[in-house]
Amino acid sequence: MEENRKRRRKNSRFKKVLLSILGFLAVIVAAGVFVMWRVYSDIRSSTDDMYEEVEGQDQRREQSVDVDSGEDPFSILLLGLDTGEFGREEQGRSDSIMIMTVNPNTDQATMISVPRDTYTEIIGRGTEDKINHAYAFGGVPMTINTVQNLFNFPVDYYVSVNMEAIQEIIDSIGGIEITPPLTFTHTDFDFVKGQQTHMDGARALAYSRMRYDDPRGDYGRQERQREVLETTIKKFATLDSILNYRTVLDSLSSNMQTNLSFDDIVDVFSKYSNSANNIEQVQLTGSGRKVDGGYYEFIPDEEVERVSSILKTELEIN
Repeated sequence: MEENRKRRRKNSRFKKVLLSILGFLAVIVAAGVFVMWRVYSDIRSSTDDMYEEVEGQDQRREQSVDVDSGEDPFSILLLGLDTGEFGREEQGRSDSIMIMTVNPNTDQATMISVPRDTYTEIIGRGTEDKINHAYAFGGVPMTINTVQNLFNFPVDYYVSVNMEAIQEIIDSIGGIEITPPLTFTHTDFDFVKGQQTHMDGARALAYSRMRYDDPRGDYGRQERQREVLETTIKKFATLDSILNYRTVLDSLSSNMQTNLSFDDIVDVFSKYSNSANNIEQVQLTGSGRKVDGGYYEFIPDEEVERVSSILKTELEIN
């Protein structure tokens, strides 16, 4: 009899301990679900703020890409805008123009820099001018159509970022590490060749903007811009950035526009992440000269064809 009572007391204590553990786990799971829901809600809200469809784009695909499948290569036009620079309030121009292709079948991304002074036909305006003036004349749609016409390929998505906001975005991810290829000083920031440097937003912006003291001129500047962008993209995938997601989202939502929907962004990050770690850089090159008082970069036809071929190969189109 006494032994039965002891057994019941033991069972009772065991049940209490088990219930306590289960209750604690339930609280942890509930808290985790709430955090996941909050993160999901915040990300969807921020991406909705950034989303802006393109009206008037010349369609160059018979069928749109399907990033949900995780198998279709796609292209993104990356625009760094000078709106807000030096106190500007007008629409501004595209200070930086890059094309990125992402191919999940080769696990590779290719980033191509287009000189902002490239002399080409501005589609929708009927004139020839610097390619970066397309944004001033007709915003994102005219820029997309002009870039598509130059290289005879389809732009699937675009991302535009205010260059002045780059420093805010970089600060939101805790800065980036870069090793300068040359020694120079720009806007009171010193950079030493071969010396790895932790750069906050202001220093990274100065690093990417210097032009006249670079022996390669604007081509050197474009290479540094690609380096800053590539390093920033990779940093976004780190644990620190995820834990600091709210600051990152606030920075992005107020300074970026894209026609990538929330679902598209989720698909790209979940199904194309391997390509982001293998980025090949390509530079479109030509020769610059003044015409009627303006400076232009003239790109030979064979150079345009070379880059066009790269784009089509990476996108797996004829």
